[in-house]
Order: sequence, then structure tokens, then C-alpha cells
Amino acid sequence: MADPLIFNPLTYDPAHFDTETRRLLRATIDWFESRGKRRIIEDYRSRAWLGDFLEFSAKEGLFATFLTPASATDREDGRWDTARIAALNEIFGFYGLDYWYAWQVTILGLGPVWQSDNAAARDRAAELLSQGEVFAFGLSEKAHGADIYSTDMLLAPDGDGGFLATGSKYYIGNGNAAGLVSVFGRRTDVEGPDGYVFFAADSRHPAYHLVKNVVDSSKYVSEFRLDGYPVGPDDILHTGRAAFDAALNTVNVGKFNLCTASIGICEHAMYEAVTHAHNRILYGRPVTAFPHVRRELADAYVRLVGMKLFSDRAVAYFRSAGPDDRRYLLFNPMTKMKVTTEGEKVIDLMWDVIAAKGFEKDTYFAQAAVEIRSLPKLEGTVHVNLALILKFMRNHLLDPAGYEPVATRLDAADDAFLFRQGPARGLGSVRFHDWRPAYDAYAAVPNVARFREQADALCDFVARIAPDERQSRDLDFLLAVGQLFALVVHGQLILEQARLTGLDEDVLDELFSVLVRDFSAHAVELHGKDSASGEQQVWAVEAVRRPVVDEARSARVWERVEALSGAYEMAL
Repeated sequence: MADPLIFNPLTYDPAHFDTETRRLLRATIDWFESRGKRRIIEDYRSRAWLGDFLEFSAKEGLFATFLTPASATDREDGRWDTARIAALNEIFGFYGLDYWYAWQVTILGLGPVWQSDNAAARDRAAELLSQGEVFAFGLSEKAHGADIYSTDMLLAPDGDGGFLATGSKYYIGNGNAAGLVSVFGRRTDVEGPDGYVFFAADSRHPAYHLVKNVVDSSKYVSEFRLDGYPVGPDDILHTGRAAFDAALNTVNVGKFNLCTASIGICEHAMYEAVTHAHNRILYGRPVTAFPHVRRELADAYVRLVGMKLFSDRAVAYFRSAGPDDRRYLLFNPMTKMKVTTEGEKVIDLMWDVIAAKGFEKDTYFAQAAVEIRSLPKLEGTVHVNLALILKFMRNHLLDPAGYEPVATRLDAADDAFLFRQGPARGLGSVRFHDWRPAYDAYAAVPNVARFREQADALCDFVARIAPDERQSRDLDFLLAVGQLFALVVHGQLILEQARLTGLDEDVLDELFSVLVRDFSAHAVELHGKDSASGEQQVWAVEAVRRPVVDEARSARVWERVEALSGAYEMAL
């Protein structure tokens, strides 16, 4: 019987979605399955451009249906629905990150357009989507990365009310084929932030020069240069501070997609790893008979379940966000930073088990082991997102506000607020609901209770011996604190989703035994930091806990892992 917690293409039935969404998700799976494992791996190895996939998407209206807000389309099923976007991310990740990347960069390219009041540009984008075109997000530059304060894309007045844009962009996905590239630059005739501009460019224009693909991959991550590119009123998406906000708010929308892509990668790799290990005989016994192998695969399994629970719950906060509820601004970098780094751990645990098999060219695992590394590094590094998370720590842990409970959000609604998030500032004023009730609901689960002791200890740390002014300038020290805080938030949303879905408490207990170990490891790391004070060092040692061991529980969870052997294998 298929494990309901792990995506299986053979049994997948997204009955919680509307008819057209179900059809498109199922059609996407069927397209990949019909190509077969050998063709998909060969396309990955030969760095083939994704033309066939984009033809399929255009024929089915996949991108147009999923990525056009209701306000910009007459399609009956067209809307920007984070729940179904997340489902498609998982499917793309399951079959290959190259496919997901073309979709992800299209999402980023559309962000400044759907936030714009320029009706002509919005109509143009909707029409391009309906034709099956992809989009690109021209933000980063070779010299400055994503430091948008220092952009060298310059727009000079042309004397006729428009501009001529000159400059280059670097690391721009889909830059080889995008029907519309949202490009960030600044005017030469206006100083300061009022001079920022977001404008739309076409990769087929003679003044658009494609330099190269900067990576060795099917993903076309381009360097391009504009040389006197004409920019008229219909091309201007945002000016001044609004252009700056559009850049950051677009990244807010786009980074959420990283978590579910990571989940899809791990799920496919897990089927291969468990099947291989369980059927390989070593010293007269299946590899999975060895205790250390069982622990590693069980840890990988529960970490993956935790990734899914957190991400599914975060969808609800993302979709329910508004001017008076910006909790998503914490849960969003959490999905990007915490879930994707958990994905790396899941792959590493399985790779330690299957060893050399993970290098073989006819496995999905070989590409998964490479591609899983990229997701923590996209849309801001782990360090950048940890630093962002820290801005919310005191309010989240110590100063909760009253909010009505947020229900599971799988309804066919348009998530319009994502394109009117407003100014990208004021993070320190964001308030959160009390995190403790989620833990209280599972106080009888031994390792949840054990982890709760550590979470309470972190509250004591923040209230009594929080980083002082000197330590606040020591990012290395702060990041260690951020890892501890991230674990508490991670556990909170896992528990909320567990309650909503009736998760097996054996799985939950085993998952929290892993989180207890993680918290202890990060506490020890904090203890060793150069700038940790004597009080903080004492606190760190006292925060270390041993998980509650239950051999019968672990055996029952192992049965779930073992059942994955042979449960899915992609046809050749």
C-alpha cells in the first residue's frame, strides 16, 4: 500500500483540487512518465534545452492557467493559487530540477509585472503566457550579485519621453528564450532611490545580446547585455521606491517555491535508495538489516515528513496573508532556508547508505545529489535568510498577539495580496500567534515534550542573556542563535499540520527525537563560538537534551520506511 505521506506518481490523486487543476497535475505526471527515466536522465546529462517540455506546457495551458492572476485573465480556472503552485513544484522536483527552474524563473519574471499598474504590460504578459512563453527576472549582476543598490543597468533619457537602456545582467534564468524579461535598473538623470526603474525587455530584440549560459546545465542561466535598448512608457513596470519594493516582494513570492521542489527531489531519491538498500545483500543479510542503516533511513524519512508538514502549513499562512497579517514574512524564509537544508540532510543520509550507487549514471539519485545543493543557495543564501529570520525572534517567542486560527487553504481562490504586499520594510513590527498551544496539544508525546523544554530554554535565553551590542555585530554568533530559533518555528508548524491531518504519533515522536538532537547540536555549536559569554556557555550546555528512546516506536516507523522498497520505480 502506498504511503500517504510520500508522493507516489502511480497513486497520486489530488482530489482536494478543482477538476482542471487535477487534470493538469495528472497530465504533467503522465507526460514525464511517458518519457521514461532513461530519456529524462539523458536529457539532464546532455544538457538538452527543455523545448519538448515547454511545448507540452503551451499545449496544455499549464503555465498560463497556474501563473495568471484572476485579474489578468478570462480563463475560468486561471488564478494565482499558492496551494496548487506548491503541488506542481513538488512534481517538477520529483522528475528533474531543470524543469522546475524554467517554471521558477518564469514566476520571478512575472512578479514585477503582476505588481505593476501598467495595463499594457500586464496584457502583454498574459498573452505571452497563453502562447506558452517563458519569462525571466533580470535583477542580479556579475559585479554586484543581487545588490540592487549598486545596479549598473543604466537608463538614459532618449529625448522623446523614453529611455535607452545599457548594461548587463548575470545569472538570469531563461534569458535565452524569455518573451519578457523584467529588468531592474536606474535612471542616469535622477539620483538616489527615486531613480530606480523596473522595465520589460524582449530577449528577441536586436539590442538584447545573449552572452552565454554561465552554468553547464539544461538550465539556461544567462548573461545578457542591453546596448541602447529602447524603453517606452508601455515597458515601464515600476519607478522609484516602488521598483525596489517590487524586487524584494517578487523574491518573497519566488523563494516559497524552493521548499516543495526540494521535497520532490528527496521523495524520488528515497524510493531509489530504500529499494536499492533493501534488496542488496551484504555479508549474507539485506543492507537494511544493519542498525545504523535503519537509523539513517528512518531519520531521512521523518525529516522528509517534517519538510512536507511545515511547507503544507506555511501555504495556509501565505494564502491568508494581508496588510494586518504578515506572518508569512517569517514562514517564507523558513521554507527557503530550513526546508531546503533539511533536504540536503535527507539526501546525505540516504547517500551514506547506498554509497557508490549514488554516483551511477542510470539513477535519478545521481542528479538529485547534485541538484539538492542548489536550492539552499537560490533566492538568498542560507545565511541571508537566517539573518532575516532573526528579525522576528523576540516578537515570535516572547510577545504573541491574538489571531484567529488559520484553516487549511486548498480552496480555489486567487492569492491577490501577493502582488500588493506594499513597502518591503517594518519587519520588526510583525506579530505572531502564540507558538505554545501547538506544543501543548502534543505534550503527551515524549519527544515533543522534551523539545518543548529546549524551546522554553531558548525563550529564557532571549529574555535574559540575548546577544549584546557587540555580539549583534558578530554574524557568526547570531547565525548560531538563528538555527535554534528556526528549530522552534519548524516544530511549531509541523505540530499545527500534524493536528490538522491526524499524523501518526509514532512518526511525530520519531521526528521530534531528531529535532531534539538538532537543537542539542546547535547549542553545543553556540557554546563554542568565540564571542559567547560565560552565561551563554552555561546556558548552552544546560539546553542539551537526550531524546526519549522507544525501540518499539522506532520499529513501527521503520516498517513504514521498509514499505517504500519497490513501491515506485519509474519506467525506463
